[in-house]
Amino acid sequence: MRPSKRGFDELRNVTLERNVARYAEGSCLVKFGETHVLCTATLEERGPGWLRGTGKGWVTAEYSMLPRATLERTRREVTSGKPSGRTQEIQRLIGRALRAVVDLPALGEKQITLDCDVLQADGGTRTASITGAWVALHDCLKWMQSRNMLSTMPLRDHVAAISCGIYRGNPVLDLDYAEDSAAETDANFVLTGKGGIIEVQGTAEGAPFSEEELIALLGLARKGTTELVALQKAAIGS
Repeated sequence: MRPSKRGFDELRNVTLERNVARYAEGSCLVKFGETHVLCTATLEERGPGWLRGTGKGWVTAEYSMLPRATLERTRREVTSGKPSGRTQEIQRLIGRALRAVVDLPALGEKQITLDCDVLQADGGTRTASITGAWVALHDCLKWMQSRNMLSTMPLRDHVAAISCGIYRGNPVLDLDYAEDSAAETDANFVLTGKGGIIEVQGTAEGAPFSEEELIALLGLARKGTTELVALQKAAIGS
C-alpha cells in the first residue's frame, strides 16, 4: 500500500489554474497534490546576444523554492550569491523540455522566460514545473498572436512530465515526498503529447534496477503524461 493510499498507476489530484499573475504574459498555478508551483511567462523583445542576427528566438527558465515551501526554512539562494547545483540542473531541464516543442525561428528574435516558483513542496517539483510552464508558455504565445506579433503559432506539441519510481519493490506513478525519500529507484520522464521522449532521468538509490523495471516505469509515465496532457487541453480549452 502506498502512503497516500493511491493505486500504483494513480496520479495525485492535479489542477492547472491559468491567469493567476496579473502582469505576466502567461501564467499557471499548477498543483500536484500538496506540491504547488507558480509558473509565469515573460516576453522580452530581444533574444540572447549570441542569437542576434540569426532570426531565432529563445525559451529559457528559472526555478526557485520559497523559504517555507518545505517543512523547515530553506535559505534563499540569493543570499549565497548564486543558485545551487540542483537549482541550475532543474531550470536547465525545464528550458530544454519547452524548447523541444517550440519552433524557435517562428518565434523571431525574442525571448520567453518561464519562472517556476515552488510555493509548497511535496515531491515532484520539477515535473510539476514543466507541466505548468507549458500552459504559461502557451498563453504567452497566444498573447503574442492576439497582438499580431507572430505570423504562425510556434508551439508544435504539448509537453508534460511525471515522476515514477520503484517503491517497496513496485513500480509506482507520481511519487510524493514520502515515497521519493524512500524509493529504491527514482525517475523523471518528460514526454510530448504525441508520445515522443524528450528526457529521462533515472537513478538507483539502492540496488540497480532492471531493464524490465525501466520499461514498466516508462509505461506508467506514458499513462501519467497522457492524463496530464488531457488536463492541459482542458485548461486551455482545446
